[in-house]
Parts: sequence; C-alpha cells; structure tokens
Amino acid sequence: MAEGQRSGPVVVTGGAGAIGSVVVRKQLDRGREVRVVDNLSVGRAEHLPPPGTGKFALTVADVKQPELYSAAFDEATEVWHLSANSDIRKGTKSARLDLEEGILATFNVLEEARRHDVGRAVFASSSVVYGYPTVFPTPESYGPLLPESLYGSAKLAGEALFSAYAHTYGLRAYLFRFANIIGPHMTHGVLYDFFEKLRSDPRRLEVLGDGRQAKSYLRAEDCVDGMLLATDVTDQPVNLYNLGTDDRISVKEIAEKVVAAHGGTAHIDYTGGARGWVGDVPQQLLAIDRIQQLGWRPRLSSAAAVDQTIAELLAERSRSG
Repeated sequence: MAEGQRSGPVVVTGGAGAIGSVVVRKQLDRGREVRVVDNLSVGRAEHLPPPGTGKFALTVADVKQPELYSAAFDEATEVWHLSANSDIRKGTKSARLDLEEGILATFNVLEEARRHDVGRAVFASSSVVYGYPTVFPTPESYGPLLPESLYGSAKLAGEALFSAYAHTYGLRAYLFRFANIIGPHMTHGVLYDFFEKLRSDPRRLEVLGDGRQAKSYLRAEDCVDGMLLATDVTDQPVNLYNLGTDDRISVKEIAEKVVAAHGGTAHIDYTGGARGWVGDVPQQLLAIDRIQQLGWRPRLSSAAAVDQTIAELLAERSRSG
C-alpha cells in the first residue's frame, strides 16, 4: 500500500452506526483523519467521538444527495461505505427502499470516490447475498448468488458496482460479507428487538418463526479488526472476504438467554414456521478460511458474543432508566 493511501483522510458513510462507529474510533486510534457522512436516521451522534476529538469531522447528510457531502471527499484516500437500510423487513414493506438506500446510494458514493480520485473503497456487504445456500459453511466461491430479499439484492448489486468501478476506474475494492454483527450500539436486530419487546411487555416475548433459525453472531469490534487486516495486507483489484464465526446459535437459545437476563419469568411465544419473515434466511454459517489465512480469528464464539452484548444492553438500559 502506498504511504499516501495509508495516511490520507478516510470517509466513512454510516459512521454513526453500530459498525461505523467502531471503524471511526479504530481509524482515529491509527492516527487517521476521519470524515463521517451520516444522516443520523439510524446511527446516533452519541456513538461518535465528541467534536474536536483528533482529526474527526461529521457531515450530517444523506448519501443520496452528494452535493451535501462532496467536500468530505476532498483529498481523501479511502472510503468505507457502510450506510444502507439495515432492516431487511422494511424493504419488504417499501419496494423502493433498498433500491434508493442501497443501489443508488452506493452509486453516488462511488461516483464521488471516482471524481475525487479516491484510491480504495470498502463495502459492507452481507451473507444474505448467498440466498439460502445448500453448502455449509458457505465459501466466497459459492454460487449462483440468488438473494431472497430486496436488501440482499441491493447488497449484491453494490458488490457488482464496486467490482465494476475497480476494473473500469482503477479503484481498489474490498468487499466484506458479514454474518450477524452485534454490539452495544445496535439499533435493530434480534437482540435489540427482544429487549424492546420485553420493555413493552415483561411477561411475554414473541419470537418470529419456530426458534430453530440458527446463524453466526460476530462482535462489531471483531468484524472491524478483520476488515482492517484485509485492507492492510491485500491489494488485488477486488478483494472479497466472509466475516463471521465458525459456529452458530439458534434464535431459541438467544430468546432463552434474554429472558433469563430479565428475570426468567417471561413466556416465550413462537409464531411458527421455518422463517421469521419473508426474505429471512433461517440457516447461515459462513466459511471464514480465507480471512483466517491472513491471521484473523474472532475473539468470541457466537454464544459468547451474544452473552457479552446482552450484558452491555442490560447495563445501558440500567443507566438510561
């Protein structure tokens, strides 16, 4: 990697989110200048360092409106594109949502990167691009890729755009297909939803599906460490990696852990069916051999990651009352 690419400003779209806020702090710890673009519709400003911390700046803007954030790309050497609709079910209710928040927003970000001669671009993709695979653990080479949700189709289209910009304009692209990423700054997902449901009704926890859905859960800081390692040591035009754990945990187990953490009295009601909702992929386990060959391993198993996140969410709720 050229020294200018290692030391220049980093743009992080969606930098106030659960993953983006970790990226921001780790890049600042590395001495990088970090410029966040986030409309704060899902991400929260309190997840970010306070104004005046290091070389950090926040532009509150929607990535679909590049005229509002174009200046953040001036002299930047990297962009980490993490912003997207993060709730698969919302895309089912509004068919244009993932088109606009996923595909069109990604195009706008890549265009700003091209116009400003940004050398490297990182994309937060997802395991849902695999659809419902027939091979477990699922390697990066699996195909055909047939997403089952509009969210998944937008992520796959985003990967294609990154690849095309890499080959057409010389951008170096890094594509990361995530398992379920969890941490204290979550604003959606199964753990967050279970906590919200029990806050609303401490006596009953509704679980979508039959509870046998089983997936990998990776801590946000482990996820970002894997991304940073890959961007440090690989330099192909397009670099593709799965990021997850080598085990999984069922929704039933997660529900039981959350109920136990809330006193163990709530009754768990399952709505039934193999899928929690339309577009849900009930079984997921990514092959992580490729990223492990670079020297990365998650610190925590799926169950341990869930346990730590439950403890953090309980502590946060206790502080907020």
